[in-house]
Amino acid sequence: MADIFWRPRSIATRQLLAAGLGLVAFLALVGVALDRAFIDTAESNLKVRLESFALAYAAGMEFDVEGYLVPPYRAPDPRLERPGSGLYAQMSVPSGHWASMSAQGPELPEAVALPPDTDRFEGPLPMQNIDGSEGQVYRYARSFVWTDGRGREIPYTIYVMEDTRPLAAQINVFRGALWVYLGSAAIILLFLQLLALRWSLSPLRQVVTELDRVKDGRAARMSDYHPRELEPLTESINALIESERKNLERQRNTLADLAHSLKTPLAVLRARVDSDATLPELREDLDIQLHRMNSLVSYQLSRAASGGHKLFAAPVPILPHAEQIVVGLEKIYASKGVLCEFEIDDEACFLGETGDLQELLGNLLENAFKWAKSRVLLTVAREPTGKDGSRGRLLLAVDDDGPGIPADKVAGVLQRGVRGDERVQGHGIGLSIVQDITRGYGGELRVDRSEELGGARFEVRLPLPR
Repeated sequence: MADIFWRPRSIATRQLLAAGLGLVAFLALVGVALDRAFIDTAESNLKVRLESFALAYAAGMEFDVEGYLVPPYRAPDPRLERPGSGLYAQMSVPSGHWASMSAQGPELPEAVALPPDTDRFEGPLPMQNIDGSEGQVYRYARSFVWTDGRGREIPYTIYVMEDTRPLAAQINVFRGALWVYLGSAAIILLFLQLLALRWSLSPLRQVVTELDRVKDGRAARMSDYHPRELEPLTESINALIESERKNLERQRNTLADLAHSLKTPLAVLRARVDSDATLPELREDLDIQLHRMNSLVSYQLSRAASGGHKLFAAPVPILPHAEQIVVGLEKIYASKGVLCEFEIDDEACFLGETGDLQELLGNLLENAFKWAKSRVLLTVAREPTGKDGSRGRLLLAVDDDGPGIPADKVAGVLQRGVRGDERVQGHGIGLSIVQDITRGYGGELRVDRSEELGGARFEVRLPLPR
């Protein structure tokens, strides 16, 4: 049960609960403070009022020649003349005790003389009302000294008391109004807090909406219009989406590249099966092509795992791999009678992965065999360092005597899945693979017309170490 109760709630619920508890605690403290302040003020006002009655009595105080008190002729408040009215006055003098008409009947606290020139406010003190019920009073006492013309001094103390019920009634009225107003204010403030909370959390709801759109495929990424506090979150989400999209695209491309790479060995095997080759020849070709397919699978899996190409690895000789690829292509396109010529620099080597070299040569040569009429030329050369200090480059060029590629279609042919002629069988992947590998090594791919053979010329230039 405790785990269920303390499980994470929504941010809105947390904020509203925290704001509500804070608001209730704040208003409770405000209410207690205001209540205490009102009581202190009311008691202070009561003290001032009782003090004014005591001073009024003192102003009209008289003693006869024998020192006896002459009672005041008029009371400062009519209630002092009405028995049990709730306002009482007493005097303590050396010659006796005096009380107002209102004090006749109730049993009031005992009046004791105070030292000269002192006052005291106290209460509530217990008393008994005129009807015998228990009650309480606030009492103000102040001592005076009366001096006659002969220098005689007579000390006396005046007590003025008031029933606590009028003050208690005022406090109850104030408390009722106070808590009604504070409760109303709390409801209004909670409502305003709810509105403010909905407004402040609207960007989060927008983020959730955009995530739903991305999840359903209605949007490709999160938008860029979010508050500064949410920008790191949305940027991280966009980075994650882009990373996953690139991983998925790389996996799809790897599968497509693998299928495309295996197409040539399979075509060689099919051509040899359909030919009149002897069993030993078939076994030899089968062994060669299975070895090549196994290498292609290992290469593509390694490339997918690393996500790139190894730059400037051990030198790989180009001629043996070119001869192996050409032998297979000549068997596939034996009906066309295409002749492939080599112009390969003996010192030229490919500085990279063997699989990358096979992909470059295989796709360029297969494309040339597919479109050539009768001739294909493979050129491999080392271009020296330029006078401007530019790095030397390795040139791989394949020419054919086919129809060539118009300049306005070159960009489209290099895109994945686009074929130069839809009537010719193929997948439109080979040249895009060549372009990806070339870019991975920091090189460049150029498509032009062959000056020597008249068809298309594909040039791959790869940088060499200084």
